[in-house]
Amino acid sequence: MRLTILGGGGFRVPLVYGALLADRGEGRVTEVVLHDVDAGRLDAVTRVLAEQADGVPDAPVVRATTELDDALRGADFVFSAIRVGGLRGRAEDERVALAEGVLGQETVGAGGIAYGLRTVPVAVDIARRVARLAPDAWVINFTNPAGLVTEAMSRYLGDRVIGICDSPVGLGRRVARALGADPREAFVDYVGLNHLGWVRGLRIAGRDELPRLLSDVDRLGSFEEGRLFGPEWLRSLGAIPNEYLHYYYFNRETVRAYQEAEQTRGAFLRDQQSRFYTDALRPGGSALRAWEDTRAEREATYMAENRESAGAGEREEEDLSGGYEQVALALMRAIARDERTTLILNVRNRSTLAALDADAVIEVPCLVGADGAHPLATDPLPAHATGLVCAVKAVEREVLAAAGSGSRETAVKAFALHPLVDSVNVARRLVDGYTAAHPELAYLK
Repeated sequence: MRLTILGGGGFRVPLVYGALLADRGEGRVTEVVLHDVDAGRLDAVTRVLAEQADGVPDAPVVRATTELDDALRGADFVFSAIRVGGLRGRAEDERVALAEGVLGQETVGAGGIAYGLRTVPVAVDIARRVARLAPDAWVINFTNPAGLVTEAMSRYLGDRVIGICDSPVGLGRRVARALGADPREAFVDYVGLNHLGWVRGLRIAGRDELPRLLSDVDRLGSFEEGRLFGPEWLRSLGAIPNEYLHYYYFNRETVRAYQEAEQTRGAFLRDQQSRFYTDALRPGGSALRAWEDTRAEREATYMAENRESAGAGEREEEDLSGGYEQVALALMRAIARDERTTLILNVRNRSTLAALDADAVIEVPCLVGADGAHPLATDPLPAHATGLVCAVKAVEREVLAAAGSGSRETAVKAFALHPLVDSVNVARRLVDGYTAAHPELAYLK
């Protein structure tokens, strides 16, 4: 079975390959094709993978190419993890937004819109090529903003594109641990959009244990979201929000923390990964050791500004292990081997949330098998959550419209309608700033 990874020179690719090395079942991936527009990054990551595979019997064969059509032909699965504009683009997204006093995070607020406007045209081109060159392939999208990009691709690939994110998985795992439960035995009632969802229940042996957690202040303060949001706010919500909702619920504090930080997250990763790619290609050195050291630092500093503004402290050691590669592997296994399982995924709504139309991509538990992923029925969200979900989905639709039409006016509308952008004039200046910073946005007229 062949897996093609788009963004194959990306820093997280060794996580995926490591998961494949550990998979010994029938129908496993035997060939990995890495595609990237940067040959140097491909070379660096290929070296890491070669060290990972050293001594592993029957390790998947790795091939690298800068030709997209070549990478797609014959693929059974396509894993999309591209970053249009690179980490330089992410740093610019943060800089432009913070200069206007609004959030520039890569998936939330102004930064997420800018990233989406750069990424959607490229993602659409990929979807069209997959439909033409590998019509039987399943596309697993991890490209951010994951829900928005998955929805853009679904217009050409239908249900054969599925978005994944490790954030709900990590949240469910932490909630289960706080309750003293085995995460593998828990069903997480999670509903929303990508990076905009809530755990509303955690069922173990058919019993919802979340009320027990919400009634225990000490337990609520024992895990990351409890420290990030505070037990009092979680009890008020009656749910555990995805960590990214900290940008909404504590926006003023977060923006101030980002403005006061010595370096934004994007700038930090830009500089850090630049060092990694240099070290990985150094003769006589270990590319794998360079990657492992860089990854440890990257994971430990994840959402550091949010934790600092909330006084949440350092990340737990158990949360430094990632997780999206395991979601990707479980999804591929469920489809390829018909190993039916339940995963939290980004899929088309169908009739799951009545407030949204059938084609809106949402993030919910899904039953997965050989015929793909099907969202499970769920209770409606409370009014406050429904309002936020509908507002952000409306923004995503304006981003898709702007990317499709090239309309600068529609792009301004997308920024202005976002709950975290507080002025139409700010929205106009953001579009001016982003089009000046990103050559990829030259299509906006």
